[in-house]
Amino acid sequence: MITISLCMIVKNEQSVIGRCLDTVADLVDELIIVDTGSTDDTASVVKQFGAQEYSYAWNDDFAAARNYAFQQASKDYILWLDADDVIEQAEREKLRDLKHTLDPEVDAVSMLYLLSKDEFDNVTFSLRRNRLVRRTRNFRWIGAVHEYMEVGGRIVHSDIAVTHLGAITDKAADRNLRIYKRLLEVGKELSPRDMYYYANELKDHGFHRQAIMHYESFLNGGKGWVEDNISACCKLADCYHALGDRRSELESVLRSLQYDLPRSESCCRLGYYFLEQKNYHAAITWYTLAIESRLPDGHLGFVNPTFATWLPHLQLSVCYDRIGQYERARLYNERALAYRPGDPRMLQNRAYFQSKLENPTLVSAGATTS
Repeated sequence: MITISLCMIVKNEQSVIGRCLDTVADLVDELIIVDTGSTDDTASVVKQFGAQEYSYAWNDDFAAARNYAFQQASKDYILWLDADDVIEQAEREKLRDLKHTLDPEVDAVSMLYLLSKDEFDNVTFSLRRNRLVRRTRNFRWIGAVHEYMEVGGRIVHSDIAVTHLGAITDKAADRNLRIYKRLLEVGKELSPRDMYYYANELKDHGFHRQAIMHYESFLNGGKGWVEDNISACCKLADCYHALGDRRSELESVLRSLQYDLPRSESCCRLGYYFLEQKNYHAAITWYTLAIESRLPDGHLGFVNPTFATWLPHLQLSVCYDRIGQYERARLYNERALAYRPGDPRMLQNRAYFQSKLENPTLVSAGATTS
């Protein structure tokens, strides 16, 4: 059986870190907590779990802090979490099993990271992270902000999920933007990945024209990871949408198709474009492809399952209603309801389709869209 060191970097986490450690402390063999400057009661909470505590002078570099934490580990493998993460009960059992069965020659294990859920407990935003790594491989973190771990060798893609429960505060969001601006002020050239994430920060803060400029620089550089390229095209579309430039919005979505197989988000965006144009057959084609799209094994990019589940089903229901195929429209609405039972729009559609199928001459505004 392998042994595991849990390594975390924290600052002012007294409200959440106990919740995190409650879900994982008994599954690991060593707790390494690196504090980057807490002024609250984080330290006393951590002490209750018997953690080894270290202080680290914060220097606006997340990768440096994580690398320092990893350097303190002594067990076979290193697991990393953030203070506002938890491992839910079913996932705890999977991690316990992994600890007993993992081949010690494996270099890294990726896990799902569930970032948000809707009111029906559907995952709405997730990605896959390399979460457990063999200590002796000395894998390093890279990037002052939105850091990532560069791993290689034998990697296992597990179905274990880590759930993020905390919300990013305005202060934390501003912090990332400030770090990027400070790097630029001192003359540091941003890597392609940093250029992409800097554009994201600009977009999230409403600086759409500046974001467009940096997304273009990132894409035109031709050195981005394929998933970041695809995502950048969709985020460009968001920026143009905010500016009211529908043509550029469409062109940005189409641009994403040059990088790989169509992603469900791009398909839904194209479906909506044709739905607005009342070209329902074209919209049906794209929404159907959104449902059928499959991600590559071990996909590490951000995923919003909405674009492959209830949303295209609901939109297909609307499209088929518009062309008079009411039974098929009803079927897709029921499939959408399977993901979101109790959704008032879909329940309204259910009543409408029941009436329409009983009385085809019924005059109505039609099915409700998203």
